Amino acid sequence: MRGRTPTSAPATAGEIFRLVRDGVAGTRTEIGRETGLSRTAVAARVDRLLADNLVTEVLGAAATGGRPAARLEFNSSGGTVLAISVGVSRSKVAVCDLTGAVLAEDVLDQPASVGPYRLLGDAVTACEKLLLSGDLDDTGIRGIGLSVPGSVDSANGWSVGVPSLPGWERVELPPLLTERFAVPVRVDNDVNVMALAEHAAHPDVDDLLMVKIGSGVGAGLVSGGDLQRGAWGAAGEIGHTPVHDGPGVGCGCGNVDCLEVLASGAALVRDLAAQGRDAHTIADVVALVKQGDPDAVRLVRIAGRRLGEVLAAAVNLVNPALVAIGGDLVGAFDPLVAGVREAIYRRSMAAVTQNLRIEPGLLSGRSGVMGCAILVLDEVLSPTSIDGVLSRV
Repeated sequence: MRGRTPTSAPATAGEIFRLVRDGVAGTRTEIGRETGLSRTAVAARVDRLLADNLVTEVLGAAATGGRPAARLEFNSSGGTVLAISVGVSRSKVAVCDLTGAVLAEDVLDQPASVGPYRLLGDAVTACEKLLLSGDLDDTGIRGIGLSVPGSVDSANGWSVGVPSLPGWERVELPPLLTERFAVPVRVDNDVNVMALAEHAAHPDVDDLLMVKIGSGVGAGLVSGGDLQRGAWGAAGEIGHTPVHDGPGVGCGCGNVDCLEVLASGAALVRDLAAQGRDAHTIADVVALVKQGDPDAVRLVRIAGRRLGEVLAAAVNLVNPALVAIGGDLVGAFDPLVAGVREAIYRRSMAAVTQNLRIEPGLLSGRSGVMGCAILVLDEVLSPTSIDGVLSRV
């Protein structure tokens, strides 16, 4: 039943915004019908949304030749959000509109090992420059989405258990941003936000597994249309799953032959350099693969096979419709996915693989910042948050 029952609490401005944003109701008459509010009550709530620039009112054609009916539309330009995607070797910052679309972006070409204070300080400076270059007003910023490569304690906004990020553990991250931008900050794992972005890019897929393979290896799971973070925010830490045929390489987590130390982009750089190849970065590995270097192609395929070995158990467990692969190593997709498919189809049940799609991510390196934007937009555009903002004006 779409309409509200007579015993329901009166719809708030935030709930009316949701109806408009979701396309459920576009005119004041339709809003009144959906909510049971009087014309005066609808007008009061709509006027507050118009004043806050969250919706616009557009005159449409009259259905019967009378007075044109005005339609309310979600105003994606009614503010911005900042997105900061922290990576082990480099980070990205972006200014996005209220749909998560990127308006301006930049790369911070420095490792996260410089520490959270310096890196996020530089990220704030980069955001200021983006706002200035785009002639965007600070007052229009509604929130900041931040991702880091590791498990996150969302209650406190700090990263936990991140061997690849020394100096970041249990540092409360939001205050490093809110001292400059006094807006809500949401923090999450880097692959979780990529999963949010890929889910938005695949609106017909409610069950997907997002896999990032770059300096490290991780996964994000969307099941039944919802991101699954796990009991303590550590869902998807597949990089620290040992593989069966490793040579005994120690991992920073304390285990041996973890997927991350054998199949990540950083591991491939190490192994190719040990064989005398001119490989210093993951981009060098990708270039060697594209040049047809036999050792690079072979090692990437082995990495894919090891990744597929771990993913096979996940595919059996959660039965995704799509496995999307992103991260810097996706540039070597063909040999990588050949190894992934070989292992998954050999180790997983036929029932879960018969229609399984294994594809590169759709967002061409932007899934991190777009996912950060979606992360914070889910909060700041919720009915409760909108009502809280409007109650203060």
